[in-house]
Amino acid sequence: MTATQTLVDRRAKLLGPNVSTFYDDPVHIVRGEGVWVWDADGRQYLDCYNNVPHVGHCHPKVVEAICKQASTLNTHTRYLHEGILDYVEDLTDTFDDPLNTAIMTCTGSEANDIALRMAQGITGNTGVIATDHTYHGNTMAVSQLSCTNPPPDRWNNVAFVPAPDSYRPLGGEGGQAHAQAFAAEIERAIAELQERGHQLSALIICPYFANEGFPTLEKGFLRPAIDAVRKAGGIIIADEVQPGFGRLGTDFWGHQKAGFLPDVVALGKPMANGHPVGGVVTSPEIMAAFRKNFRYFNTFGGNPVSAAAARATLRIVHDEGLMENARAVGDYARDGLRKLAETHSCIGDVRGSGLFFGAELVLDRESRAPATAFTKQIANAMRRKGVLLNFLGIHYNALKIRPPLPFSRENADLMLERLDEALTETPLAP
Repeated sequence: MTATQTLVDRRAKLLGPNVSTFYDDPVHIVRGEGVWVWDADGRQYLDCYNNVPHVGHCHPKVVEAICKQASTLNTHTRYLHEGILDYVEDLTDTFDDPLNTAIMTCTGSEANDIALRMAQGITGNTGVIATDHTYHGNTMAVSQLSCTNPPPDRWNNVAFVPAPDSYRPLGGEGGQAHAQAFAAEIERAIAELQERGHQLSALIICPYFANEGFPTLEKGFLRPAIDAVRKAGGIIIADEVQPGFGRLGTDFWGHQKAGFLPDVVALGKPMANGHPVGGVVTSPEIMAAFRKNFRYFNTFGGNPVSAAAARATLRIVHDEGLMENARAVGDYARDGLRKLAETHSCIGDVRGSGLFFGAELVLDRESRAPATAFTKQIANAMRRKGVLLNFLGIHYNALKIRPPLPFSRENADLMLERLDEALTETPLAP
């Protein structure tokens, strides 16, 4: 029995069955630095996937901040401490008014759970709309929003709309027609909820529609849909767990790139470079409604060590110019993907922003038939070639490339070289 299989068997025994891993041959990672990770056999991999180590695996300034604070004090927020206040001031400076108050959590799931309660607190309503190919976390309430891994007994206060798809737009037309078609689906969902006895509390979306395959949408695409939500008395929740903190290159937050101001913003994964930190940012009015209607306390949310890790991460993004690096290297890498498309007809569409980009793989460009099985084969081939990436999207045929922000042009060249090899060597098949 191999060492890998031994670990897989131990996981099943100790953690339970069906604990997911990436790749047909899972990677046993033991060390990371910058944009690189190493497995137990000493093999080096270029990390083109993980947004958790946002400023690079084991960034020394984040490690130093954690160690220094952990060796001084760590407790909860029922004692006074400057750390959480200093961080929230720095964090909310990146948002537009009136988004200048925050709650600290440990995960993005908790953050989205709070966001739903904030929507109920400010509107008095219970209806929620999400897209039909999204993921917002794994608490009891937030798991109700998932169609990709649906709960066994769906609550009837949740309605779904088709995820935007710029490659196959609703109604067969892009641009404003696509935006209006999406807004019409929002209006349909509002009416559906009303028929079930639920007035609308919120539309919750990732403003980049990351899990949906990060479609290319014009700035302002969501305006008609948002107008419909506000007309019905609901608020907008932006789940920034994937596109936030400068990853998109052009803007610090996904909602800024999309051209709208949400009422509540949920944060998570990259917030403290791997230390478990999440958060919710909102206006004083909504925060007051939440605090009035719900008694909330989180033992570990905003503890001094977490606040120190998060503040160090935020400073590094600014001090090292990582948002600009994401823009420049992302543009360069997408140009490289377009050049690959000239020789690989399976690349149907190249899209993305900053260091969150990829290519949709198809069986042929005329029909745009998704090459779902082939895309999985390519992800596994890249793993064998020492490059970690993955796939997602409505048809699970969009390569997902989302490396740590210090990713360089040289790193992009290596990724593109290996991808060229994988596309050449792997037979295109359904």
